[in-house]
Amino acid sequence: MPEITANDDGNDPASGGDPTDPGDESGDDPSIDGIQIDMISAERIEGMRTMEKIRLILDGVHDGNIVILEQGLDPEEESKLIEVTMSEINPDGFTGIEIESYPGEGSNDSGLLGRLMGRDEPNKLTVIGPANRIETLHKDEKLISTLITRT
Repeated sequence: MPEITANDDGNDPASGGDPTDPGDESGDDPSIDGIQIDMISAERIEGMRTMEKIRLILDGVHDGNIVILEQGLDPEEESKLIEVTMSEINPDGFTGIEIESYPGEGSNDSGLLGRLMGRDEPNKLTVIGPANRIETLHKDEKLISTLITRT
């Protein structure tokens, strides 16, 4: 994620910030105890190349954030995400990711024939988080239920 500091808009970060001010960056205060969730719109990642999407996701997860994509990755991108994640796992640090997605509209045709017919649509909503902080409790085509823990 791009680094944003509280002083970017000239406000004093010690003032506590104004929660109604969209320019307020006090949410980046490490003294606040909570879990950051990054909700990324389909428009934001639409023009990105695969590795740009993967870096956007993994940079957020490395920071301990939960990343939610409005429109998920296509199967090739998801495979690449898993491949890159596996190469970055460190027993003393990054433990990997947990990823869950709703199936795309064309999921019934996701076999070889469906892909040949051009029906290989990306997943809808995708939730990605650090493997040591997020646990899937239940998943079906209409619900993803997760437990998010603090480190």
